Parts: sequence; C-alpha cells; structure tokens
Amino acid sequence: MIQDGSRVKLHYTLTVDGETIDSSEGKEPLEYEHNRGQIIPGLEAQLAGLNPGDRKEVVVEPAQGYGERDPEAVQEVPKAAFADGVEDLEPGVVVSGQSGDNVFRATVVAVKEETVELDFNHPLAGKTLHFNVEVVSVD
Repeated sequence: MIQDGSRVKLHYTLTVDGETIDSSEGKEPLEYEHNRGQIIPGLEAQLAGLNPGDRKEVVVEPAQGYGERDPEAVQEVPKAAFADGVEDLEPGVVVSGQSGDNVFRATVVAVKEETVELDFNHPLAGKTLHFNVEVVSVD
C-alpha cells in the first residue's frame, strides 16, 4: 500500500482540456518516493493507500498542480537581452536562460519592436490536470 516513504512505480496518462500532454505508455513507469515532494501535491495526495494493480482517475485543480497563472509573471524584456538574437523568436517558442544563480524558462508571448514579451508561468499553470494512473509496484 502506498504510504509515506514508499517507493512507487506507476504508469500514467496526463490530459489537459481533453488533450494528452504526457504519458508513460510504451516507456518505463514513473518512479518516485511517496510524500517527498517529487511529484505534484494533488496527485501524490490521491495516490496514498493504493496498492499494486490499482487504477485510478485523478483530477488535480491548479492550486494543487502547477499553481494559478500569475499575471505579473508576464514581462517585457529588451531584445538586447537575447545574446543569440531574436530572429527565431515567435509566439509559443520556449526560451531558457540564467539570471544570476537562477535558471529560468519562459514562453514567448509576443515579439515587439524593442522588446520581447515573455510568460514565466509554468505552461500548465491555471490548468486542471486529469491523470489516469495504474500502480505497478510499491516497495
């Protein structure tokens, strides 16, 4: 039975707005240690008590997933801040970089005349997550 400290292997399919976002189908199962913060809290909480072979549909609201969208996490950055230039930037492109000791990823929202508008929210922030899980093993 899944409890604090259990090493769990599970297969999962994640859908958002009816679209499959991620799945372990055809791959090795996801492995994590229960209640150690290795997977999102809303999923972890609903797996407690399950046994090998159990299947469950789990719905995770944004607050227990990747959080709500933060409008302040959308910022304009000068084009000059992009060392590689901005020729390949267009809405939807994910960029990464480093500011001091912080590594970041952001999604391009818009490319303007002097700036690039970036969204630093997690791509799944504000989304309700739907997981179909099958517990493979519990140690």
